[in-house]
Formats: sequence, C-alpha cells, structure tokens
Amino acid sequence: MISDYYAVIMAGGGGTRLWPLSRHTKPKQLLQLFGEKTFFKLAVDRLSSLFAPEHIYIVTVAEQVNALREQVNVIPEENYLIEPHPRGTASVVGYAAEVLQHLHPDPTMAVLTSDHVIENEPQFIHLLEQAYQVAADDRLVTLGIQPTFPSTGYGYIHQGERLEEYPFPAFQVRSFVEKPDQLHAEEYLRSGEYYWNSGMFIWKTNAILQEFNRQMPVLYESLDLLGQRYGHADYQALLLETWQKIAPQTIDYGIMEHAQKVVVLPAQDLGWSDVGSWDSLFEIMKADENGNVDLSSISIQLENKNCLIKTEDPKKIVVIAGLEDTIVIDTPDALLVCKKGESQKVRQIVSELKQKELERYL
Repeated sequence: MISDYYAVIMAGGGGTRLWPLSRHTKPKQLLQLFGEKTFFKLAVDRLSSLFAPEHIYIVTVAEQVNALREQVNVIPEENYLIEPHPRGTASVVGYAAEVLQHLHPDPTMAVLTSDHVIENEPQFIHLLEQAYQVAADDRLVTLGIQPTFPSTGYGYIHQGERLEEYPFPAFQVRSFVEKPDQLHAEEYLRSGEYYWNSGMFIWKTNAILQEFNRQMPVLYESLDLLGQRYGHADYQALLLETWQKIAPQTIDYGIMEHAQKVVVLPAQDLGWSDVGSWDSLFEIMKADENGNVDLSSISIQLENKNCLIKTEDPKKIVVIAGLEDTIVIDTPDALLVCKKGESQKVRQIVSELKQKELERYL
C-alpha cells in the first residue's frame, strides 16, 4: 500500500452498447458476464493488493449508488462521490481531483474504469506502481494498450521519445489521435508507434488541476469552489447549482489532447478489453470448436459457426440451428439478432428507440 495513492473508479455511465442486456437501470458495470462477479466488483477486487478500501473512491450518479454498494460493501460510504447529472469525464476527473486534494495532502490519483476486462491483474498492478513513480515527477501518465488488430473503434496514442530516467519503458506522448478510418488504423498498427487509448490515467491532483486551470478555466473555477466548500452545510445545494452550468466534455478532448508533460506506459500482455460491443466477447470469451460463445443456461446448437448466445432467463431454452456469424441476445422484453461484425449498430438501434419514443426499452 502507498499512503498517498488513491484510486478513482468512474462508474456512472448509462451503458447502452451492450443493449438489450445493458439498460439505464442496469448499466454495463452491473452486468455479470464473467462468472458471478459484475464488471464493477471485478474492477474493485483487482485493486485490493495496492489500495485499501479507504483509498478507493467511486464517482457515480445517485440512482446507481445502492446497486454498487450491494456489489461491494467494503468501500466507505463517504467515498462515493455523486455526480448530479452526466457531464462527461472531464468534470468527473476534475471533481474527484478537487475532493482528494481537499481531503489528503499532495495525493496521487489513478483514474480507472468500472466496466473493462483486465485478465492479467498482477501486470496491471505493476503498471500502476510504475505509473506512480512517473507521476511523482509531476507528469501526466496514461496506460497505452498494445494494439492486436487495426481497430477503428478506439482512439490512439502516438508514442514519442523514450524517457531514459526510468528503468522501465516510458515514452513521451506526441499526440492523442481520434478514432481512425480503416486505412489509418492499419498504418498505426504497422508503425509500432501507436497504442490504444485505455482511458486510464495516473497523476498528482495538483498537476492535473493545473491543466484544468490552463485549458478549461471556467470549469476549473467551478470545481475549485466545490473543493473549498466540500463538507460544508451548503455543499449539496452548491453542487447541484454548479453542475447545471457545466458544459459536457471528455477528459481526452478537454485536457489530454493539449496537455503538457504527458507520458504513456505500454500496457503489454494485459488481457484488456473495454467490452465495447457484443462482438468484443468473441475476443475474450472461450469459444467451442466451432467458434460459438454460449452464455445461456440451457441451449441446443445444431451446425452453427461463430455464433454468440446470451439469455437472461435461466429457465428458457435457446435453440439455434444452421446459423453462422450471428449474435442472439434475449431478455424478457427485447430480442436482438444481428450479424457478427455489425454489433456496433446497437448505437443506431438505441437512437432509433429514442426517436420512436420507446425509451421504456432502454
């Protein structure tokens, strides 16, 4: 354990990319796709060797607090930081940094996710320890995932010169790159100079707040006021009033793209996935000899290849025959059937449901 090191887990997302299983009332971080643990519990448990429960903070929305606490009851209640309304990751990170700086002397924070898969947990902890060393030099650290294929679904980090003062691989960041088209993604993979942007960051709170002050001064002033008034009687009213005025923005676009002193640590052999679509499960779940991934309780498959099946009802039998490259997701009130490789269209489906005023299915 490191006395001035704190983990901040972002756990307030609505999570519709795994619709119809993921809903507003049950976002991705509360799903169980890997044994009996939810994504959120997996995220907390993997930190146990480095962070005591009192050193773990959760940023979420009010309607998810009870469900999260049912999953993990060891984190102190006061460590749940409530975001009144979703305003993007920039406000979430800045808010957590201000609170930590108010509560603890010169803290370092690791900004982590609640809904990713990380199979090599010892390597992950090792990277967080290395990142702490780099952050001690007032640098902003990000974990870059070694690409395994030319993905167009992730943002990229362009690696610069190696920093020789560290006994482990650490590189200056030349730039953050938006999600590319297929040709650029293939070029990035061939060059060996690019990493997928994991969305995980490590820095001293003072260092990141200086960047907020420099790049997003209006947001910084609001967050700074919240930090000063944290714990006072008028705090909740001030938080609600302040949050309504915040313009939504991500930490990547709002801060990281133009931040100074940014370092990337290559996260190799991490077994990482953000499970951003149903297709991604084919990469991380064990398939049978025909490439099928079966997550149902009872099923019969006849001559299927490269299919994914998931049903919520443990008493329902699912039977599929003669299908290839097909995804079938069954819930009590919705059924998704789509072609493998096309599950990113779930975003379009969600938009269509909103346009047709069918929000009850979201």
